[in-house]
Amino acid sequence: MKIDKQTHSTPAGEITWFTITNNNGMQVVLSSLGAGIVAVKLPNADGTLTDVAMGYDNPADYMADGPCSGKTPGRYANRIAKGLFTLNGKTFTLPVNNGPNHLHGGPDGFQNKIWNCETPGDNKVRFTLESPDGDSGYPGTLRATVDYTLTDSNDLHIDYRATTDTPTVVNLTNHTYFNLDGHNSGSALRHTLRLNCSKWLPTDSTLIPTGEIAPVAGTPMDFTTPRQLGDRINEDFPALKFGKGYDNCWIVDNCDGSVREVALLEAPISGRKLIVSTNQPAAQVYTGNWLTGSPIGKGGYEYHDYDAVAIECQGAPDAPNQSNLPSQQLNPGETYSRTIVFSFR
Repeated sequence: MKIDKQTHSTPAGEITWFTITNNNGMQVVLSSLGAGIVAVKLPNADGTLTDVAMGYDNPADYMADGPCSGKTPGRYANRIAKGLFTLNGKTFTLPVNNGPNHLHGGPDGFQNKIWNCETPGDNKVRFTLESPDGDSGYPGTLRATVDYTLTDSNDLHIDYRATTDTPTVVNLTNHTYFNLDGHNSGSALRHTLRLNCSKWLPTDSTLIPTGEIAPVAGTPMDFTTPRQLGDRINEDFPALKFGKGYDNCWIVDNCDGSVREVALLEAPISGRKLIVSTNQPAAQVYTGNWLTGSPIGKGGYEYHDYDAVAIECQGAPDAPNQSNLPSQQLNPGETYSRTIVFSFR
């Protein structure tokens, strides 16, 4: 195992990239901007590497990019209706940046901040960030940590921790877009997906949950058995029309706080597999429906809609306003602790 470090001077500030290489030759490139994943390079039989994560060559292009590629959105990933929530009788106002709603912590969210960074071991990078009271309207000073650890089993562990001095809400995830045939190989809709989720959250046209927790059976949202992402994506079904594809949240079956397999993504051309495990209560699947117009990708590749898919293990969207969804409230004296594992096979 080894870690290499590069520092880039950009208009946004000094950005540090770390490359972790395991004993199989797999490489993961991480960035202090947004505590994000820049690349996931998997070894091939001929000794070459295939990068399966969407991203950009220019470190500065990650600042305020529309796709939020590879990064850690926050303080609250996903949407909060109308940028408002009430906590302990007090209403908090957040910036609206996605139609009428607040998305990923707003334009100054964690994904657009340069995190502090260190390397506690030869296979681990730690990013830390202090979000002050009132940051983007959120209450409480939040101290967040994101640890990335690469193993020789080609497992990438992402561990999230957060504490607060005042009751607040928090929802952290990773927003990497994957194409297991290679980031520059075209549509990911040929990939098959299995989700260990028998229920999902219907939304209104602005992608805010309606309050219903619905069974997937008999709908295009059913991935309880493997199905190509593109099989039913064009069906006349409200959720698919609202998002121009899949941009929806599924509730994890039998979630008990332990880390368990939630998703299996397979690429029929390359044969590569990605197993996603987590102790998060939900998973948002986004088929890259609006990737056209993204910054120019690695190697000069131009990304188009549906070229990659994000599987974002997280708390439910708008949970601070919906008591029927798992609570994302964090109180003083508590530690927010969540894990996501990306296992490449």
